[in-house]
Amino acid sequence: MTPRYIAYVVAALAVLILASQTFFVVDQRQQALVVALGDPVRVINQPGRNEAGLHLKVPFFQQVFKFDRRNIALEADKEEIITAGQERLVVDAFIRYRISDPLQFYRTLRDETTAADRIERLVNSSLRQVLGAASATDIISGRRAQLMQQAKLDVARRAKASRLGIEVIDLRIRRADLPTSNREAVFRRMSTSRQQVAAQLRAQGEQRKREIIAEADKEVAITLATAREQQGQIMGEGDALRTRIFANSFGKDPSFAAFFRSMQAYEQSLGDGQTTMVLSPDSAFFRYFERGPTGGR
Repeated sequence: MTPRYIAYVVAALAVLILASQTFFVVDQRQQALVVALGDPVRVINQPGRNEAGLHLKVPFFQQVFKFDRRNIALEADKEEIITAGQERLVVDAFIRYRISDPLQFYRTLRDETTAADRIERLVNSSLRQVLGAASATDIISGRRAQLMQQAKLDVARRAKASRLGIEVIDLRIRRADLPTSNREAVFRRMSTSRQQVAAQLRAQGEQRKREIIAEADKEVAITLATAREQQGQIMGEGDALRTRIFANSFGKDPSFAAFFRSMQAYEQSLGDGQTTMVLSPDSAFFRYFERGPTGGR
């Protein structure tokens, strides 16, 4: 191997090393931060820009730190919280975020490993605060979506205050389980609460039923009283009219009046066909059987 050949090889290696320290590639899924002696110089391919590709830096003087540009999923460790009702819940949550400001992210967290630990602590702290003010029923079923939205906003607020350079995309509870020690007690309490609500609704229904029946009975009584009053009035008017007609007729023909009253007496006494009467043939009661109303035989 000649000295000239060795020189070519050394020169080629030097060029390769220099090129590797001068050129770098940023993938479309990445964003990069160029740092000179620990001080940030520029950000490449930050969200909202399209700067992926080949870039230059000052060799040996500047360094490049690359961060994920996509949404990052982080599963927090299971956390045991105490609810407003003093029940214990084991919560398994996950968060999705993205690095929105690489400069702040680098200054505060340096790398994604440190970021994961810091963000997990933020998530657990927010869950303890938000879920600790709610009941186990709300967390397990009723208001979970609302509570998680509240926790997400709280994590985002804390991340912004801490200048982490991240944007919180989503925060969800994967599971919220009761510890075995108090699971049955909580279920019994929930069952008792539901039974109390059902009993209250039934009582309200019975009360309303009685009110409706009382109102209906009152309306029926008023209607019947009005009808009886009208009936008495009509009957009184009819009796008065009949009395006037009879009085006028009887006044014009007294003999007919006596005959009519006798006929009414016959009808009342003998109308059922089963009455037996023992009377003298000369009794005045049968006078119209022997003679007519004018006295003829």
